[in-house]
Amino acid sequence: MNLRREIDAEEIRRLYVDEGWTMAELAEHYGCSEMTIRRRLDDLGVPTRPRGPHVSAYIACEWSPNLAYAVGLITTDGNLSNDGRHMSVVSKDYDLLETLRDCLGIDNAITRTTNSTGLHYNRLQWGDRNFYDWLLGIGLMPAKSLQLDSIAVPDEYMADFMRGCIDGDGTILTYIDCYNVYKGKRYVNERLFVSLVSASYNFLEWLQQSVIRVTDISGALFLHNKPTDNHAALWMLKYAKYESIRLLHWMYYSPDVPCLTRKRDKALPFLTDLE
Repeated sequence: MNLRREIDAEEIRRLYVDEGWTMAELAEHYGCSEMTIRRRLDDLGVPTRPRGPHVSAYIACEWSPNLAYAVGLITTDGNLSNDGRHMSVVSKDYDLLETLRDCLGIDNAITRTTNSTGLHYNRLQWGDRNFYDWLLGIGLMPAKSLQLDSIAVPDEYMADFMRGCIDGDGTILTYIDCYNVYKGKRYVNERLFVSLVSASYNFLEWLQQSVIRVTDISGALFLHNKPTDNHAALWMLKYAKYESIRLLHWMYYSPDVPCLTRKRDKALPFLTDLE
């Protein structure tokens, strides 16, 4: 059997060209020698790089508004590989991954992927051992969904971190509630809720208490979905209208903060001066 012919052409091209894996990493991934990897790339006409890691940019592990936003996205929607180097975020919103890429200062390609149900998503993956270790140090880990607890985010960047979390796994819900009451009068209310869902109760409890400490906005934490044979329980941190308005002002403290445009558009009608 010609082992190198068994290596999927599309996958190895994506890993080597788009995501910057080294030949050593590919050899370990496929269980073969680096020479086999080099020959497979030659077969495919893929120009090879000089030996050594490909680094598109060094991610500075120093807190800033952009980094805090990126950490919020990674915390809720990201994945840390077990290889100790690679991280990724998958989203249906291409522009969200462009924003994340800008916040991290990297130039890795955003690729298309398909989940188990056939839905198409966009994927950004990058490798940086130093940044990976830094994420571990502040409280993230591989297979984090059920293990998340507190994240070591400085209070001064909590608004950016929260905005990243909401853009990742959160919701800004608005709708018009019309209902009839006594004597046939019609009342119209514009509803607003900001919420975040997670399988980790400890993480949402920590986040709720952190927001209370910084802003005095409390929200409510409750069971969203009961556990089943196939899924863990889901918890929700939810803010009602007037707390949501205060929360949105806090999160979108400047018109040019990094964010997901479609969610900020929902928040815009409420981003006026508080009464």
